[in-house]
Amino acid sequence: MEKNSEKTGAAKAPKKSANGRFYKIVWRWHLYAGIIFAPLLVLLAITGSIYLFKAEIEEVLYKDYYQVSPQDERAAVTEQLDEVKRLYPDAVVTKYRPGESETRSSEVTISSNGESLTVFMDPYTGESIGELNNDDRIMDKIEEIHGELMAGTLGDRIVELAACWAIVLMVTGFFLWFPKKKTGIAGTLIPRLRKGKKILRRDLHVVPAFWVTGGLLFLVLTGLPWSGLWGANFQALTTNTGEGYPPSVWIGDAPTSNIQTQDIAEVPWAAETLDVPLSAIQGQIPLSLDKVVEVAEQEGIYPSYSIFIPQEPEGVYTLSVFPPKAQDEATIHIDQYSGAVLADYRYENYGVIGKIVAWGITLHKGSQFGLANQLISLFICLSVVFVAISGIYLWWKRKPQNGIGAPAAPALFNTKAFLFLMIGLGILFPLVGLSLLAVWLIDWLFIQRIPSVKKWLNA
Repeated sequence: MEKNSEKTGAAKAPKKSANGRFYKIVWRWHLYAGIIFAPLLVLLAITGSIYLFKAEIEEVLYKDYYQVSPQDERAAVTEQLDEVKRLYPDAVVTKYRPGESETRSSEVTISSNGESLTVFMDPYTGESIGELNNDDRIMDKIEEIHGELMAGTLGDRIVELAACWAIVLMVTGFFLWFPKKKTGIAGTLIPRLRKGKKILRRDLHVVPAFWVTGGLLFLVLTGLPWSGLWGANFQALTTNTGEGYPPSVWIGDAPTSNIQTQDIAEVPWAAETLDVPLSAIQGQIPLSLDKVVEVAEQEGIYPSYSIFIPQEPEGVYTLSVFPPKAQDEATIHIDQYSGAVLADYRYENYGVIGKIVAWGITLHKGSQFGLANQLISLFICLSVVFVAISGIYLWWKRKPQNGIGAPAAPALFNTKAFLFLMIGLGILFPLVGLSLLAVWLIDWLFIQRIPSVKKWLNA
């Protein structure tokens, strides 16, 4: 019996040792990823919280530009454009936005001296209320920070990397959170308040992290379609698999243009790769914007739409709208001479993926279900801030004076299960894969070969 017990113990030891190594590797990766990306996640959560209330904030900031007094008759759109051209004789008019209500001003976007300006017009008097430089609009700055850290393509890639690594943090964090023994809900679903400061610090990070994981995962996944690398590839895949725009959106002959709609206008995500048709040029006079507005009203497009004005003889008027609800999205191309609707692409035309993404975006922005949507998203964002800060604080209180405090573990990919997990995440999220390769090279070339560095990281 004793020999059998010894054999059984010997058989169990390697498995227990392997589980211990796997746990330490997961913990170390979770710690490193948290230290590096927590500040970025805090920034994204804060800017996202502000952007949820973009409409309300701008209503206050630009009240003097937005609000007009209703009168019996409206000035023609051409009269408003003539006034803009009189005020800015060298400017190029690029976009017109009718007011969506009787008390809302109309907007004319112009390009002047290398700057993009929005001129606010009183639709009743046809006079200018004022102008704003589009580069100076506060909420646009917030959006730029949130989407690309105001650093262009590089910033976009960094934000995408942080978002993807947030998923790695959630996966590794869930593994660390998952109770190894049946200990009840204390320490897993609710924090332990009377077990001392160390336990409380741990629970104030782990427990809220568990509850917020679903919401954070949703925000990350619904934000990724906007990203430059993952989003572009995902959109190409959506279009190539037939879940993008269908041929049925075309009215008449298929387009001959090779230009995508995103190259000439700001349109909903599902319409960005929609090919732009060409206007039939027959020596005709371009249609006035008044007629284009009439077409928009006849087609029942949601108020607050914008009209992008063609800059080429064969170009088209493009109408697009970013409504609060996904099902009201629309993108319409109109022949600039005849007023014929060449393409009418709406939510009901979207493929399954297009509809899911459209809903995801409006939920992400907090507009799909109004105030309730905003408050739930705000709660998730603030919870992310709390979890990130509590995690950094937990690490700071635990770490030794001369080291990071990561658990001693074998080389980063020395466990097959963890290696396969990371390969899977790297395939799904290319930037994660590239960063993993970079970290592996650093670990293999330097950390594992320099005792002092290895000791400092594991101290």
